[in-house]
Amino acid sequence: MIDPADQKHHQAKISVLIIAKNAGALLRECVQSVRWAHEVVVIVDDSSDDDTEAVAREVADLVAVRQFDDFASQRNAALALASGDWVFAIDCDERASAKLAAEIGSVTTGEHSVGTQNHTNDITKYHGYRVPIQSVILGRGFGYSGTQYDLPLRLFRRDQGRWTGKVHETVSIEGPIGTLKHAIHHKTIPDMKTFLDKINHYTTLEARARFAAGLRPRGIELAFRPVWTFLKLYLFKQGFRDGIEGFVFCAMSGVSVAARHWKHRELARSGGST
Repeated sequence: MIDPADQKHHQAKISVLIIAKNAGALLRECVQSVRWAHEVVVIVDDSSDDDTEAVAREVADLVAVRQFDDFASQRNAALALASGDWVFAIDCDERASAKLAAEIGSVTTGEHSVGTQNHTNDITKYHGYRVPIQSVILGRGFGYSGTQYDLPLRLFRRDQGRWTGKVHETVSIEGPIGTLKHAIHHKTIPDMKTFLDKINHYTTLEARARFAAGLRPRGIELAFRPVWTFLKLYLFKQGFRDGIEGFVFCAMSGVSVAARHWKHRELARSGGST
């Protein structure tokens, strides 16, 4: 594998894309974890009221301040500024380990192993790669009910992918997709205030997206989906094995679903003026 310190000299050009809002305390360490890349592009939400922009201009190669409309548009704005052959997307509360950096360097030079198959000098084999997530939530490493089952597409050829989706955005890509072995480290939701703020923010965006799509609120979803979400995470995914933090995470995930459907109901009743 390629040493991360030497990657700039061996791999295809890689741009790292980051979107940031009120992330001044997180951004510096995040960028430090991807210093092996050729360029770092940061899109700063113009509603940030901390030092996010100042930190971004200090540590990143390209910075733009943009009014937030949706997550996909923010990420696509970063994509439009990038010049790399490949792009790697990472969030401010995530870190790329040295092992992940080396693996990215390997797959983008065409000498790599994905899963149980070896691919040598086959740089066009995949147009994008999914990357596992290892999460630390409420100060605890999660093994069951967190994001460890997530495999978002985070690395792809710049000319082959584009983000779609208003809230939980995904990469739309043409061509075969592989999966990397090493994970992004995600240290998220450090305390309950952050958890509640995140629930409030995301459920508002989700409710607006549902309303804009013309979906009608349904009482049965409001009644049963929060309970199903808790049971799915706590019992079926064995969130109980993540301790008291696992219980709180599963319970609050159910609350999040309830809040999303209730806000959708309020929007429908007010004609979208809420």
